[in-house]
Amino acid sequence: MGADALISSGSPWEPIIGYSRAVVAGNSVHVSGTTATIDGVVQHPGDAYGQTKVALQVIERALVEAGVLLTDVVRTRVYLSASQYVDDAARAHGEIFGDIRPAKTVLAGVSFVAEAMLVEIEVDAYSTALTA
Repeated sequence: MGADALISSGSPWEPIIGYSRAVVAGNSVHVSGTTATIDGVVQHPGDAYGQTKVALQVIERALVEAGVLLTDVVRTRVYLSASQYVDDAARAHGEIFGDIRPAKTVLAGVSFVAEAMLVEIEVDAYSTALTA
């Protein structure tokens, strides 16, 4: 059984590496690890709060294109380059998900492909509205 829909962010890396920003599979949407990179430039260097907000905005656009909302998110995974960024990333995450309260994992000490990247986020969403 394959994907029902593949969502692209337009990144030139998607076809080269072989991934989609998000994949719709039945009632679920799985969003790939998302950083605060816009047009190849990492936004908010040195600012984990700002990077978290941008990553979540990119994720929200993919979710909407897939037919779901942030309120449909059931799991988030937050990867941080260092534990010193936990509080700032948590504050930004809480501003979006404070009332939604999905399951969440946080890992710190992750090495990213670019030194300026401090935060990467994956989400999974579920909605019965996705079935025809």
